[in-house]
This record gives sequence, C-alpha cells and structure tokens, in this order.
Amino acid sequence: MSEERAVAALEAAGIPFELVRHGRVSSLEEAAAARGIDPARLAKTIVVRRGDDDFLFVLVPGDRQISWPKLRALLGVSRLSMPDKDVAFQVTGYERGTITPFGSFNSWPVVADSRLAEPGPVSIGGGAHGVGATVDAADLVRSLSATVADVTDPL
Repeated sequence: MSEERAVAALEAAGIPFELVRHGRVSSLEEAAAARGIDPARLAKTIVVRRGDDDFLFVLVPGDRQISWPKLRALLGVSRLSMPDKDVAFQVTGYERGTITPFGSFNSWPVVADSRLAEPGPVSIGGGAHGVGATVDAADLVRSLSATVADVTDPL
C-alpha cells in the first residue's frame, strides 16, 4: 500500500520516473547496484525534527552523511534531531529504508544536498523495501520545491 501511495504521488507530481523493483537488499551499495546507479546518485531521505511536530526531509547522497553544523546553519536553528523509527513511520507512513517525500502523510519542507541537484538521474525511495524511483535531478528538486544547499559531509 505504501508503494502505491508513493507512485501515485510521483504521478501527481507530473515528472517522468522509472520504477525499479529489486527486492530487499542489505546495503546502500547493493541497492545502488540493483538500481543501476552510482551510490552517490542514490538519495537517502532522512526525516529531521526541528521541534515538536516540526519536521523536514533532507535528501542525502548515498555516499555522504548529514553535516549537522551545516544543516543547523542553513535552517537557522541550534538544535536538530532524528526521530526514532516508530515516530518516523507514524509521521510519514513509511518504514526506514523506504521513506520518500512522495506520498508521505505530511508535506514538509525538503532540503536537497547540492550534489543531488547536479544534472542527471537520481534514485529515490519508492515507498517499499526494494523499490526505487529514478528521476531527473532537476525534476526532483523542482517538484519538491527543495532548498538546494551543501548540507553533507563524506562518510
């Protein structure tokens, strides 16, 4: 059901996408290989909490991690956190590893790391384990009205 919600939201966004179903994988590298994409072009969708009932999505390249100092500076806040898996599911309708802004229970601001905005294809979660949607980076950023900024560091 969550995959259908994600696909319906992608269709409603009016952007071309290719759905890739590859089954469960045990690492980001396996997911990237199964989707035929470089790990740096696989977008991890991270739910970040600014405060009580105040969340946002951060799109992070697969080969990088959130830089908390950079993200706090961008958002002008002194504190951020990640909700636990139960809260993330409750507020998005997606399990960790499947989260996508498309079809989430809540429409929150999106911050996309600048590396994901570089021209070319990007793969984002498709709402279920082993499902990804490959989209053009510019379409992704535009359809989500994402703020593009350098908010990551190497792993």
